[in-house]
Amino acid sequence: MTDFTHLDEDGRVRMVDVGDKTQTRRVAVVAGKISMGKDTLARIMDEKVKKGNVLEAARIAGVMAAKKTSDLIPMCHPLNITHARVDFSFDVENHAIDIEAEVSLTGKTGVEMEALTAVSVAALTIYDMCKSYDRAMRISDIYLRKKSGGKSGTYTAK
Repeated sequence: MTDFTHLDEDGRVRMVDVGDKTQTRRVAVVAGKISMGKDTLARIMDEKVKKGNVLEAARIAGVMAAKKTSDLIPMCHPLNITHARVDFSFDVENHAIDIEAEVSLTGKTGVEMEALTAVSVAALTIYDMCKSYDRAMRISDIYLRKKSGGKSGTYTAK
């Protein structure tokens, strides 16, 4: 059982002690996608969604989610995030919006969960704001694109 960092010798769940770790600059970039009907994408692009500016609401929700990740994921440490951004690009051909979040800090533990949460909540916000037009929207492909810092160093998805 000791191979899992969130379990003690008796198999009980615990928060990892990062007290003795070295502070380093840590950055995580996560990507995701929300696919929808052509008309729904056009409404978002033309800012014709009756609930308001979908992407700005999703951007704010994503940043807020990154800051609140430890309230949602039980073993995540509360972090003093120094930067969070959420950006969107339209994939008109596939009727989708690509989402990217970057979260960073100087600290003792990484920000992968915060960036994953930012993308997830941004996508959920888009869904929430557009569900009256399109209940078939699909959130997919949320993954860690790259991360740097810490003992494990740099990771880039292939």
